[in-house]
Amino acid sequence: MFYEFLFISSLKILFLPAYFSTDFFVHRNWLAITSSRNTSQWYYDNTSEWTLDYPPFFAYFEYILTFPAKLFDEQMLKVENIDYASFNTVLFQRLSVIFTDIIYFLGVWQCTKNVKGNRRIYHYVLLLGNIGLIYVDHIHFQYNGILFGILLLSCGKMIQKKYLQSAFYYALLLNMKHIFIYIAPVYVLYLLRHYCFSSKKAFIINSLKLGSIVLTVTAISFGPFIDHFPQLLTRLFPFKRGLTHAYWAPNFWAIYNMLDKVLSIILNVKHSNSSTGGLVQEQIHSVLPQITPKMTFLITAISMIPCCIKILINREASVVNFLKPLIICAACSFMFGWHVHEKAILMILIPMQILTSNCDSEENSSFFLAVFGLYSLTPLLYSKELAILKLSLFVIYIMINYCIFKQNNSYKPPVIEKIYNFGIFMLPFYEFILQYLLKIDKILPFMPLMLTSVYCGLGMIYFWLKYYIKYMLNRKIENPKKIK
Repeated sequence: MFYEFLFISSLKILFLPAYFSTDFFVHRNWLAITSSRNTSQWYYDNTSEWTLDYPPFFAYFEYILTFPAKLFDEQMLKVENIDYASFNTVLFQRLSVIFTDIIYFLGVWQCTKNVKGNRRIYHYVLLLGNIGLIYVDHIHFQYNGILFGILLLSCGKMIQKKYLQSAFYYALLLNMKHIFIYIAPVYVLYLLRHYCFSSKKAFIINSLKLGSIVLTVTAISFGPFIDHFPQLLTRLFPFKRGLTHAYWAPNFWAIYNMLDKVLSIILNVKHSNSSTGGLVQEQIHSVLPQITPKMTFLITAISMIPCCIKILINREASVVNFLKPLIICAACSFMFGWHVHEKAILMILIPMQILTSNCDSEENSSFFLAVFGLYSLTPLLYSKELAILKLSLFVIYIMINYCIFKQNNSYKPPVIEKIYNFGIFMLPFYEFILQYLLKIDKILPFMPLMLTSVYCGLGMIYFWLKYYIKYMLNRKIENPKKIK
């Protein structure tokens, strides 16, 4: 496995001079803030529009990076150098992502210990070479590798029934990026069911152990900011950003927004704002009811209830009984959450790949999910110069995924899934050929984004319903077959 990691890491080096998004400047500014400001000022600094809005442990992570950063270019650590991007700055930040991917490697290794033979190699390739992470981290620019590495370390320990270690890693993860609260219900209920309630005599002791770990990690993280807690919360939960991101994540609200637009045209109702104008703003619907953060929270919570009940009912602690609910709760949050980012699809894709690697022929939806889930990330690389690169990576990865899926699975997908998978290639055909032939590229410049969100959103709704229903209707105590 280590050789596969080295090979894929070498390929990532090729993306050093590639396009990077504004997230590059966000993280450069966070380096500068943590380097030149006292901790009490970290969540107040607004020199740049790229203010610090991740939990404290991620801020500490940025602070640690400032020490090697000085060896590359000290100018990157000055807050006033807004949009600074010297060659050495780009080199350092790109290399820092590649280097910290070692945590992701360890997480994958931890979750696939019991997988044997060629099957293990196949899934190493799919997990370590996940093009979603390559798109988001090594071209677009973020640090999701280290985050998902910590998640997988936690999942691996949970699979091994090392519950306290799993809780420690998850608490660490939540204090690195709070979006992982999406799957908190699964952790809370699963640990209660299989650790705290594992023995009547040990209930109090186990609960105290579990609580002390979570509280200790949280106290270390938030302790230095206790006097500035309200300000920190406003940075972590900026609800004024609107229902959907500038590029709609492919979920229920993408379909909802599209339906509102169609109805407004049919009913000749003027739009109050353009929700596809490429800006982060509050979503104002013209025809359909206005959606508030409280409404999305309530809908998300209700959608999780059946899954949460089944967690408590299932008596067997297993890979399936933990990862399936985790995937479902992540999907519920992705479907109905407030201001969901398209990158959150990785929280469904990566655990699904782990589950597929550990199970025999259980995960029949994994390939279908990979097709629309990974394609939904391609608009992040909007530069025309990256069109061939991103589509080539997508096609190659999907072909490898398909070959591995067919080799290890006799499942024949329904016709609707086959049609949908082939239909997704109409999206790049429209984006790179048809809109120019029709000469509507300047009239409707954001139409490719909207079509991608809506088409992939339909796939997401189909997957969510099918996967959820199948999970709930399966009455047996689920446990994966022994992998040989």
